Amino acid sequence: MQARMTNPVMVLPDAMRALLELGRVAQSGTVPETTHRLIHLRVSQINGCGMCVDMHSRELKESGEKDERIWGVGAWRESPYFSDAERTALELAECVTRIADRAEAVPDEVWNRAAEYYDEEELSSLLLSIAAINVWNRINVATRQPAGSS
Repeated sequence: MQARMTNPVMVLPDAMRALLELGRVAQSGTVPETTHRLIHLRVSQINGCGMCVDMHSRELKESGEKDERIWGVGAWRESPYFSDAERTALELAECVTRIADRAEAVPDEVWNRAAEYYDEEELSSLLLSIAAINVWNRINVATRQPAGSS
């Protein structure tokens, strides 16, 4: 695969700075970094962003995550390798990413479950992190940024 164009965040450096700052702010709270990385991987899988799937899988591996957890992200519901809080974050990430797939994009039961594990600041952190990876995925997929090009 060859990129259609230079990544837009390289063409518009202010966009790169803005997206990096959004990511930094989203991950500056008390939600574990691993949780952010897991949702980044899952959202990237859903969106078919090979570049981000590759990058976030490698980040998880480099941070010491076990292979089973990395491989299991796509089937987290059936995998025994995730905590209840991580499962809730992954479920929220899927709903927020697939907002057009159901009448109620984020059902109350999903939201309420997330609110059992995360306070308002942590939910804000998760939502911003989910939004940020969706932006990156959409840019990379639209311009066909290949895996390994980060």
